[in-house]
Amino acid sequence: MKYFTHSLRILGMVKDVDLEKRSFQVQCRSGDVFEVSVAEGTGYFFIKNFDRLDRNRIPTPQGYDDNKPADRLKRYIRKDILVAAYGVHQIHEDRERFDAKEIWLFQNQDKVYLFEETHWWLTQITALADQWLLNIFGASNTFDFTNYQTNLSYIGTKTTNTIQECATLSRLIYGLASAYLMTGNERYYQAAKNGVAYQRDTFRTESHDGTFIVWAHAYDKQIGRKIMPSQFDDDKNAIPLYEQIYALAGLTQFYRISNDWEIMDDIRRTMEFFKQRFLDEEQGGYFSHIDYATFSWDTEVLEHNRSKKNWNSIGDHTPAYLLNLMLALENIPNDEMADLYADCKKMQKEVADLIVEHFPDPDPKIPYVRERFFRNWTPDKTYKWQQDRAVVGHNLKIAWNLTRVYSLLPKKKSYIQLAKKLANDMKIYGLDQIRGGCFDVVERVPKNQMTIDFTWHNRKAWWQQEQCILAYLIVYGATGDPEYLQLARESIAFWNMTYLDFDYGDVYFMVTDDGLPYTKEVEAMKGSHSKSGYHVFELNFLTNIYIRTFVTKTPFRLYFKPSGNRPNNFISVQPDYLPKEALTMGKVYVDGVEHHDVNRETFLVQLPESSKDNPVEVAVEFIPNKDYKPEG
Repeated sequence: MKYFTHSLRILGMVKDVDLEKRSFQVQCRSGDVFEVSVAEGTGYFFIKNFDRLDRNRIPTPQGYDDNKPADRLKRYIRKDILVAAYGVHQIHEDRERFDAKEIWLFQNQDKVYLFEETHWWLTQITALADQWLLNIFGASNTFDFTNYQTNLSYIGTKTTNTIQECATLSRLIYGLASAYLMTGNERYYQAAKNGVAYQRDTFRTESHDGTFIVWAHAYDKQIGRKIMPSQFDDDKNAIPLYEQIYALAGLTQFYRISNDWEIMDDIRRTMEFFKQRFLDEEQGGYFSHIDYATFSWDTEVLEHNRSKKNWNSIGDHTPAYLLNLMLALENIPNDEMADLYADCKKMQKEVADLIVEHFPDPDPKIPYVRERFFRNWTPDKTYKWQQDRAVVGHNLKIAWNLTRVYSLLPKKKSYIQLAKKLANDMKIYGLDQIRGGCFDVVERVPKNQMTIDFTWHNRKAWWQQEQCILAYLIVYGATGDPEYLQLARESIAFWNMTYLDFDYGDVYFMVTDDGLPYTKEVEAMKGSHSKSGYHVFELNFLTNIYIRTFVTKTPFRLYFKPSGNRPNNFISVQPDYLPKEALTMGKVYVDGVEHHDVNRETFLVQLPESSKDNPVEVAVEFIPNKDYKPEG
């Protein structure tokens, strides 16, 4: 090869530093070692959070000259730290050289990762929540959700498309509720509360007998009309189960805060809709689509979605609402809630068992799960865009959620076994082992004689990075294997280095393989059918919990605000389904006063009887167990 140059980003551990040659060696996850050369124009950058603060606290050595490349190299680069380098890679005949133009640093002088600081994720979720509220409501604090719309431009402004989609609204509510849970900021609570009220008033449709609820796909503000069937290409003119599932995401997360019985009733009756119309009682699981006119899953009008099941209709219950609902219901001394909890637990076991039984490929040479099925669980390899292709993030999402379910049902070893297998497989077949981050859609069986066969591109979508980070953090928490922690750290480093949009707020939909923003058509938009205030807020909320619990083992707080409309005087405050020995409750405050009517074994707070008909503010401290030993 001659005269070949290209831009390149690498991510890895420093293995050697040569001051005379003004270079250092970086070993990437692939095992490849790059010699990185520096010069006068090489910049050194510490990752920044949305607060834009410079976190460079490396001491200035005596006699240091910032104009000398060797001095800067000596100051910032040390063996065994994680770094990224972005620059120009050249190959010409037998010569090869990588000149770094930017060097990114993630650790302070004590080699502590900046994103493991106690306030990193609180800072990020606060900035994100403020940006979403500003984009939709301007400087107003009234949060009138008639002004909500799904589609937002690259800079976060409203577009000419005024459609309001229910599932994306619910995802935004989830984000605002999560921001309140983390920070206790009243603005986020009020915005989430108003969003819940608007969703219930605008999109909810009751069955003729009132036993179940259907959520409209959208509301057209221009003509003032509900649109019941989906208008998204894959689901056109049908009711897809995943949209109904995500209609519950925001309601359920807000229910964890409020314990409002009317919200609970909507959740319960939506789940009844799943049971009556989507459940396959004969062969198990849930159908992915039903006809909006007949509510049938077996009619020719559904075309490619007729009598089908998929990842979304089976696996998406768990993260979108089911585990969060169970967290809110667990151990509440109320017969009706206990019955609903038991139903949820049974459902959770059933869908997790279906994933373990049907999703892994029986061919051990194929690392990716299967995602689409006919009614009898025969894999569907002909579906529109998916064919026999894998979505990398879905594999990691399964690893993340099966590990959570394993903490709920610890006797089911098959859950953690599959989670570990997928985590191990994706580090080879799903992650970029040179640059960092995880890929998008690939062929399950490569046709190009390579390890990975990319379907359309090797870019990286924002939501798949979330699944990657959460999967490796929680699998580390369950096993104690330090490689999973390192995989999580590398993924978090790539996230904070490449996805934060400091110009217009929020995060980029997609970046290139090198981590540069990809801003074309829908991928340029800050809000769309696919993107709302959900995945990135979920990332912030749970990453903070997992890092505090498993990595730094430092206390953290969550905030609740049970409404005056609650059915009883108890609130369950368990943060997530984690190993029982890993975390305990610390101090609890009710309306600012330390409260002692607490069951720390069951994460249950009994509120004062005098507050029964009034909203109360509850702050709960959680203390990680420093002696917790994962099972391995």
